[in-house]
Amino acid sequence: MPSILKYAAVALAAAAPLASAQTYTDCNPLQKTCPADAGSTQSQLNFDFTQSSGLSQWKTTAGSVSTGSNGAVFTINKKGDAPTIETDFYIFYGEISVTMQAAPGTGIVSSIVFESDDLDEIDWEALGGNTAQIETNYFGKGDTTTYDRDTWPGVANPQSTFHTYTVNWQKDKTVWSIDGTPVRTLNYADAQGGARYPQTPMRVRIGIWAGGDPDNGQGTIEWAGGQTDYSKAPFSMYVKSVQIANANPADSYTYSDNSGSSDSIKLSGAGALIQTSSSSSSSSSSTSTISSTSSQSTESSTTTHTTLATTTQTSTSAKPTTPGSTSTSSTSGSTSGSGSSTTSSGSSTSSGSSSTSSGSGTSSGSGTTSSASGSGSASSTAPKTSATFNAAANVVANYLAPISLLGLVTAFFQL
Repeated sequence: MPSILKYAAVALAAAAPLASAQTYTDCNPLQKTCPADAGSTQSQLNFDFTQSSGLSQWKTTAGSVSTGSNGAVFTINKKGDAPTIETDFYIFYGEISVTMQAAPGTGIVSSIVFESDDLDEIDWEALGGNTAQIETNYFGKGDTTTYDRDTWPGVANPQSTFHTYTVNWQKDKTVWSIDGTPVRTLNYADAQGGARYPQTPMRVRIGIWAGGDPDNGQGTIEWAGGQTDYSKAPFSMYVKSVQIANANPADSYTYSDNSGSSDSIKLSGAGALIQTSSSSSSSSSSTSTISSTSSQSTESSTTTHTTLATTTQTSTSAKPTTPGSTSTSSTSGSTSGSGSSTTSSGSSTSSGSSSTSSGSGTSSGSGTTSSASGSGSASSTAPKTSATFNAAANVVANYLAPISLLGLVTAFFQL
């Protein structure tokens, strides 16, 4: 059952409290310019919900959530209850593990949802009446034209036993695991050639809601396992802990265009980027590879002469950014990105992206880093980047300058 469809009533959230726990976006960057997404500069975040301090960096978006010996408690006591929390930061690829005991009760849904502003989504959903399975699902750009993306892997007694539900979300594939055992793999190309692959910064949202509420559509009630009997409340879900590995830590993430491609996402602030430069004195050209500090993978140039750390201006708060407002230093070279991209002289086009750069060459591949191929420059007002290493200019300065001086001395003696 698609999360997006059953969450479509969010527009009526004020009138229907249960919709507060459902999928929505405050600002869709595919439709208009939106504020940058607040990130986290930490690559590893661990939350122990048996301690009240474990809820730091989380905000309660509906109902109330308490902590205790079994972790965070999400309880439905009556019609309209839908306690929900979400991170106050986004992550951009990585791994999320949630140790949870789902709530019992016909029609009660315990949800773990990772969602982006443009409605990319990855889900776990446990139904209170299904004691042998849990649902996995995903969506790209809020597309609900088909409802064939869910799977139902087996899990023993999820309403009475704690299990750890993990999603390893990377640029080329996403893997769902239960207690360390993979139960589903989604490859980038399998999601409509990547067009519907979740690939933009996400928040983690955890909550409980009544899919079986009598006011819901019949299809939702049937999917949830039947109509909810509130006289049998309370229905409680427990979440003991959450571990998050953020593959691309940063102060913020900005959509540089409205393509929804991972290549359009620009990192700002303390996400440490390493730029590796290679130079050839014969061609006076350089090849740069920018690699994330992701623990999942790194990329490097085959011939490395100089490695410099580049940083971007740290932002203390997320600010609105217009498309194309991320500055790019003038470089020459190529890097790899998700899917495939083809570059012709004067322009570079990535799959699903409308960004361009000048130069010529080709780049393709699937990995955890992305940029465009070619040489050129772009400017903007913010954020600003520090100066980068220009190998070709360095060659000119070190070698041609002495030659020019020698020529002047020779000309002097000839006079």
